[in-house]
Amino acid sequence: MTDETTLRDAALVSKAWPFEEARKLVARYKDGFPEAGVIFETGYGPSGLPHIGTFGEVARTTMVRRAFEVMMPGVPTRLIAFSDDMDGFRKVPPGLPQEDMLRAHLGQPLTRVPDPFGTHSSFGAHNNARLRAFLDRFGFDYEFLSSTDCYASGRFDATLLRVLASYDAVIGTILPTLGPDRRATYSPFLPLDPVTGEVLQVPLTGRNVEAGTVSYADPKSGETVTVPVTGGHVKLQWKVDWAMRWVALGVDYEMAGKDLIDSVTLSSAVTRILGARPPEGFNYELFLDAEGAKISKSKNNGLTIEQWLTYAAPETLALYMYQNPRKAKRLHFDVIPKAVDEYYQFLASFPGQAVEQRLGNPVYHIHHGNPPAVEMPLTFGLLLNLVTVAGTDDAAVLWGFVSRYVPGTSAATHPEIDALVGYAIRYARDFVLPGLQRRAPDAREAAALRDLDARLAALGPDADAEAFQFEVYEAGKAAGFEPLRDWFKALYETLLGTSQGPRMGSFIKLYGLAETRRLIAETLS
Repeated sequence: MTDETTLRDAALVSKAWPFEEARKLVARYKDGFPEAGVIFETGYGPSGLPHIGTFGEVARTTMVRRAFEVMMPGVPTRLIAFSDDMDGFRKVPPGLPQEDMLRAHLGQPLTRVPDPFGTHSSFGAHNNARLRAFLDRFGFDYEFLSSTDCYASGRFDATLLRVLASYDAVIGTILPTLGPDRRATYSPFLPLDPVTGEVLQVPLTGRNVEAGTVSYADPKSGETVTVPVTGGHVKLQWKVDWAMRWVALGVDYEMAGKDLIDSVTLSSAVTRILGARPPEGFNYELFLDAEGAKISKSKNNGLTIEQWLTYAAPETLALYMYQNPRKAKRLHFDVIPKAVDEYYQFLASFPGQAVEQRLGNPVYHIHHGNPPAVEMPLTFGLLLNLVTVAGTDDAAVLWGFVSRYVPGTSAATHPEIDALVGYAIRYARDFVLPGLQRRAPDAREAAALRDLDARLAALGPDADAEAFQFEVYEAGKAAGFEPLRDWFKALYETLLGTSQGPRMGSFIKLYGLAETRRLIAETLS
């Protein structure tokens, strides 16, 4: 077991990105940490349901939080999951019930829009509940905060008055970033209509710092209306709102997507105007679809959480989120098998690593320093090929192959393998089998396959995977394949119907010698 001091010393110099991020927080408080500790935040817009990006941001922020706790044991930390549920309801998401009713409430705060599902007090409350259930499902430790509650309860009042007092400086920072039309009507304060509750985007006609009020012309009557900036009577435009929230809640760390770099810069400037220090953080890259285009909720061109979890465990998704957060990555179905196999490879290497290597191992961060001891004796890719060639989605039949390959295993005694079998069945059914195209071998390939069959027969069924692999190599060399990868490509295309495949020796051992020879015979015929 690694003692706390050794672990801390290694963490302070580790090049793993969560530790690099955590060191920003150590440097932030060189003279000591506040009594409240360090506060992390993630934000969520509840106009729609939580999505894979929500998972990524909370998972990555949690990794930084846990890394900081290793460096600074005893310093309290909190993660705030903040819902911008006081935002105006701008458009009706497709596929919701009662669309006409929802359209009638456009412009109102999400927490004043009736719940079209009829289960909660508002549409905002419904989606907040879905967010909390989503975060709870993955075991995240967080404190949920509602924008509506913070505004209405007075939690933001002192900072809102500070924004009012700094109005000219705030406006001077924001206006240069706006176009001429928007600049002419912009106000950082958005009053809530006292009658309809609508979030109004209207220019201010006056403000009174001493009274803590702002005035505007009613859009319908033209009469002057004066409201306090406190108590939930107004909300702020989002870039100023973001800064105000950082100040009011004392946020020390928040990451954001690359598309928000300019917003982070602007909100940081407003934070300084309000007399506070902007939080630490970094900008992560965005996810891309199969064609390399940016994933968009409105286009529905990405992979959902539920889709990923149909084919792989949550830990594999956490691995995907851990790897290269500053690099744009494709988020499509074909990345799942690689993520699954890499996860188990990292898990297998962890016990034998020195502490410095462990801190750079993704499973350390996925499991908060305590990864499970799981032995996975076969790969997801190998299982996918087994499902494909065996031509069955019956887990019991597949377990016949697996238990022969790994004696002493069963669905009851090895639930991790059993789960992987289920994932492989579903993935192969949906993505591998529809695209299979086994081709006939050419003359040289056919001769090499006959030679391979003879070599395998000579080995017998008790040979191990390495012996089978050796004879696969020898058959390719004897047939004059140069480079040898052309031989393996031929095996994959003629025997399996794919352009890529598993380590053939392992596949032969898993599928069985008799079954493999039968497959070769079918291919030759």
